[in-house]
Amino acid sequence: MNTYKIQIPFWTLIVAVCVAVPLVLDPNTSYLVYFLFMTFIYIALAQGWNLVAGYAGQVSLGMHAFFGLGAYVMAMLWSRHLVGYLDPVGLIAAGFGPGILAILVGIPLLSKLKGDYFALGTLGLGEILRLATIQGKDFTGGPGGIMLPSTSFSSIVPHYYIALFLAVFAVALTYGIVKSRIGLVLMAIRDAEPAASACGVNVLTFKVLALALGAFIGGLCGALQANYLFHVEPEGFYNLNWMLYPVLMCVLGGPGTIVGPVIGAVFLSAGLETAKYFLPEIHPVFSGMLIILVILFLPGGLVGGFKVARLFGRRKGSARSVHVRL
Repeated sequence: MNTYKIQIPFWTLIVAVCVAVPLVLDPNTSYLVYFLFMTFIYIALAQGWNLVAGYAGQVSLGMHAFFGLGAYVMAMLWSRHLVGYLDPVGLIAAGFGPGILAILVGIPLLSKLKGDYFALGTLGLGEILRLATIQGKDFTGGPGGIMLPSTSFSSIVPHYYIALFLAVFAVALTYGIVKSRIGLVLMAIRDAEPAASACGVNVLTFKVLALALGAFIGGLCGALQANYLFHVEPEGFYNLNWMLYPVLMCVLGGPGTIVGPVIGAVFLSAGLETAKYFLPEIHPVFSGMLIILVILFLPGGLVGGFKVARLFGRRKGSARSVHVRL
């Protein structure tokens, strides 16, 4: 039976349930609504990182740079009355800003650096933007950041549905790319870059494209978070957690897969929140141990582990069948 036909109704049902949650529960008092809102943002960020590292094979540590820049683009436009609260124009501009930066930075970085050196280069980008923002004075608000008019806020529901849309958009975008020629090229670069280059592939172009798409998604998420918090400041939006968590979630679920970042984001978000509640003092240690165990025993993530277990089960069943026939 075609697994594609099975998966589409299943994931459609999941999305429908998520759509119904604020309609069934009180969004102003239910913690589940806020938890899902943050999980949707993490899904989008993890999927953006998955495009760059999971499929293109370029390990980037700069998602916090694109997330923070997207937030600042939105905040600066809003504070100057060029866009409004949850304005689609502001959100899109906040996505294109990091996307353009990714192209400008990605061309020199990806043409010269590979592997760990590229990862360190993208990590440094976040620190450069953080320091530039602090020194930006009136233009960026300096160390105190930019305060936005919170009187626009009435409910988390609009943020919830936009976050859900971003999660679905990121998954659909990744799926569409993976099933296209671009996806084949990205995976060829990941698996054998010299061979892909020898076949006439412009490796740099596709690497930069993947980085720009991941940055675009990161910028959208940062802009949405800015609209939710109404205070955009360097330490919060250029925080390394916005880089670390999406990476861990993708690794936990399974990089280079469509559903891996989704599963990883749900599991790790739930694990972090549970650890914060029951183990408030040592939850970072618990989270770190969880990731170490997954890397050691499930290097392909939860999705990879499930595939191995299913394959083992099929082989075991085939062996039993042969034994019965004999």
